[in-house]
Amino acid sequence: MNKQQLTAALASIGMRPGRGLGQNFLVDANLLDAIVRAAAPVPGEVILEVGPGFGVLTRRLLAAGAEVIAVEFDHRIAEYLRREMPTEHFTLVEDDACRVDFTKILPEGRPFRAIANLPYSISSIFVARMLELPRMPDGMVFMLQKEMAERLAAPPGCRAYGALSVRVQQAYEVRILRDVPPEVFFPPPEVDSAVAAFTLRHPVPEQQLRRRLAGVVKTAFAQRRKQMGKVLGANYDREKVQAAFAQLDMPLEIRPDKVGVEDFVKLTEWIFA
Repeated sequence: MNKQQLTAALASIGMRPGRGLGQNFLVDANLLDAIVRAAAPVPGEVILEVGPGFGVLTRRLLAAGAEVIAVEFDHRIAEYLRREMPTEHFTLVEDDACRVDFTKILPEGRPFRAIANLPYSISSIFVARMLELPRMPDGMVFMLQKEMAERLAAPPGCRAYGALSVRVQQAYEVRILRDVPPEVFFPPPEVDSAVAAFTLRHPVPEQQLRRRLAGVVKTAFAQRRKQMGKVLGANYDREKVQAAFAQLDMPLEIRPDKVGVEDFVKLTEWIFA
């Protein structure tokens, strides 16, 4: 779908893209093809797509033989998709991706991946929700705001490194595949974008450990300029915190942005031992 076709589709439902919803539609066919090549969908696999828009990526995923479950918040776009999209192997869920119960819309017991041009306004919330699922996606490929992609892939010591960086990297290897300029979208966003790939690590971290880690890093990074030992000691069992730091030969004065993912995981295991 080029810009002219997109404009016609928007007009057909009486819509202007909503900046507050992060509605920037991809109109570059070459980039869409590159995303699909990177994702490499296979026949019969289940793919979760959030913010399908007018279905340009969806159609390519379906053409590859995948079963697509798409979550769309805007009722006008949802109505367009019901009218225009093929019914075979395509399931539309009209709901808020920040609130919908994914365990109810995803097929029970089947692996899935998440592939999407994520609306910028929900990207951090959605990624965090994927990390909370009993069964996480086997892999993810997202178009993201470049700043968000860099944050998810950031190493310790980097300014962008934070709580979500640790949580994502505990479960996934994160790679930024390519930068994307604003011109490939309509309307063009005011920021650059990036395509990022997430490969699930094995063994897959257990859900309970993921939940505990989320609490530890949220607490630590909420006061990222303070001494992490004091911050965690004030929120968890002080003796266990001190023992965990000693076991890792880590000074209590260290700041959270200097602590690697593996050490955060070990800290969490010791604190909850």
